[in-house]
Amino acid sequence: MILVEVIINASIEKVWDFWITPKHIQNWNSAFDNWYTSYAENDLQEKGKFRYEMRSKDKDESFDFEGIYTKVEKFQLIEYKLSDNRIGSVHFEDFGNNVKLVEYFEPNKTDSENMQKQWCQDVIDNFKKYTERF
Repeated sequence: MILVEVIINASIEKVWDFWITPKHIQNWNSAFDNWYTSYAENDLQEKGKFRYEMRSKDKDESFDFEGIYTKVEKFQLIEYKLSDNRIGSVHFEDFGNNVKLVEYFEPNKTDSENMQKQWCQDVIDNFKKYTERF
């Protein structure tokens, strides 16, 4: 499993809302400046589905990041299974004015673990910047 983490200077309610709401997901969910999330749907409940359409800004490439939720504990934990059967989880630790967000995920077999870790770290760093800005 790969682990990435970040401390966000915001309330747990705000962090949770910005993490799960499609209009917010579309604003922070990217690792690179030349990519964006063109569409997001999110049914946050056990057996609920999520799908984020990732697209390059030049529109030459795109892919869907999708799966189902296997466990949801509000303000604490989201576990998921991706469409390729890899699993992951996002943990939220509330410290009052700060939230520690930790994501674990099973790497794919085609890309280096270092690249996957950096990609995911960049995504949650974007989440931190976006959440703290508003």
